[in-house]
Amino acid sequence: MATQATAQRGLSFLRVAIALQTLTIFLQAVSAGLLLTFSYGETLHSAGARVMFGASVLYVLAAVLAWKPGGGSPRPVWQAAGFLALASVQVVLGIAHVPSVHLPLGVLMFGLSVLALARGPQEPLGVR
Repeated sequence: MATQATAQRGLSFLRVAIALQTLTIFLQAVSAGLLLTFSYGETLHSAGARVMFGASVLYVLAAVLAWKPGGGSPRPVWQAAGFLALASVQVVLGIAHVPSVHLPLGVLMFGLSVLALARGPQEPLGVR
């Protein structure tokens, strides 16, 4: 019974982490628009990149915590780790000022994050 409650809390934490990641990526798109129009846009976009990367790390942590106690599939962990890899590439491309790849990758990341949010984490067997 305790394992089921722990697994349920892990799934709730995972849902929150995915939602936070999706929100931060959306705010990065907004700050990218500000980057083109206002002098403070670069500062906002730079700070937002750090927050978005932190949200991706939190997503990995939440996926591991949801997977381990419940004994479910490690698929969310692999998805979160892949997303962290994409976030790392995105940060490097942003620092290197390569907008021809940085922008489409940002759109892809937003789409994947919305898809993960819409699908929701899968419950392990026996948890309701």
